[in-house]
Amino acid sequence: MKVLTILAAFILAIFLVSSTTKITTDASAQNGKKPPEVITLGADAKLGPVRFNHLDHITKKWSADGTGLIACVECHHTAQPAAEALKHPPHKTAWPADRTTTLTADLLEKDSNAVGAVCRDCHARADTKPKLLPEIPQVKFEGSTEPTVMTNQQAFHRRCGDCHDEAVKARSTLDPAPPTSKKCLQCHKKSAA
Repeated sequence: MKVLTILAAFILAIFLVSSTTKITTDASAQNGKKPPEVITLGADAKLGPVRFNHLDHITKKWSADGTGLIACVECHHTAQPAAEALKHPPHKTAWPADRTTTLTADLLEKDSNAVGAVCRDCHARADTKPKLLPEIPQVKFEGSTEPTVMTNQQAFHRRCGDCHDEAVKARSTLDPAPPTSKKCLQCHKKSAA
């Protein structure tokens, strides 16, 4: 379960890479029937945008231990019934609240609205009111005395970095190793001006 939680944190972190996250996808996802292949995150980030290969993350055995695929709900934690989300702390939200389905690529092909809420609907930029919640969620992590405001930047960095860190820890011989939470410029790339 810990590995799944870390993987979910990793992918959510990718989506929340910057407090100025703008998401663009390639044309294959524009019809709303298939997951996007590539997503650009943090288009206005000071360190540069992040090119996230969504297709690789959902079709290759990139779980932290390298034995399985990363399930949609490991990042899209609201895209499952609330009872399921509660099993994977700190997540406890489903959208809509009465959701009865769990997001999969097959479900998305049948229902282009299957994702429900997107990350920034709840994990807004700092000092910004989220679209779906009265305020940005706060999470009290184990070992911490104070809650963390889960802005989009916090959520993306935690999701991505935690999963990458866990993958490197579990499989130290990975070549190339995924960028860890301490190697910002492996993900953020400034374009030559």
